[in-house]
Amino acid sequence: MNRIAAAAVLAAVTAALVTGVGACGPGEQPRVTGPAPATAPEAGPVYVSDALGHPLTRPRDFMIDEFTSLEDLRWTGWGSEKAMATGVVRGTWCEEGCAPDGHPATVELAGLEARENVSYYSRARVHSPRLPPERAAELRNLRLIVPEP
Repeated sequence: MNRIAAAAVLAAVTAALVTGVGACGPGEQPRVTGPAPATAPEAGPVYVSDALGHPLTRPRDFMIDEFTSLEDLRWTGWGSEKAMATGVVRGTWCEEGCAPDGHPATVELAGLEARENVSYYSRARVHSPRLPPERAAELRNLRLIVPEP
C-alpha cells in the first residue's frame, strides 16, 4: 500500500471514530438491568483508635477517652460488625466507693468504617453496673476517633 492510500485509510478510520459511525446509534445509551452487585465485605485489618488516635488491634488495655481506661480485655468477634470484650473499667472519675482494681465491664465496638484498605470501629458501648450514673450514660454511646478518609 502506498503512502497516499495508507493516509486515506487512516483519515477514514479517524473520521468514523470521531463522528460515531459504527458505534451505538445516535441517542442510544448502554442499558444495565438486574440487581446491583452486592458490596464485598471490607478486607484488611480492623482497628480501634485510643483516646490519642493510635490504631490498635485487639487491645488488651487502652484509654477509650481522656477519663476512662479499659484493661484486661478479652475479645470475641474482632473484625466482625460487632466486637465484644470483657475486662475492667477504671477512670479519673472514680473517687470514693471504687474498687482499687476498677469495675468488671463489658465492651462492645461497632460501626465499622472503611479507610482505604483497613477499617475502624467508630462506636463503643461500655457497661458496668458499678459505674457512676453520669459516667454510665456517657459510655453508653461513645463516638471513637476514626481517621479522615
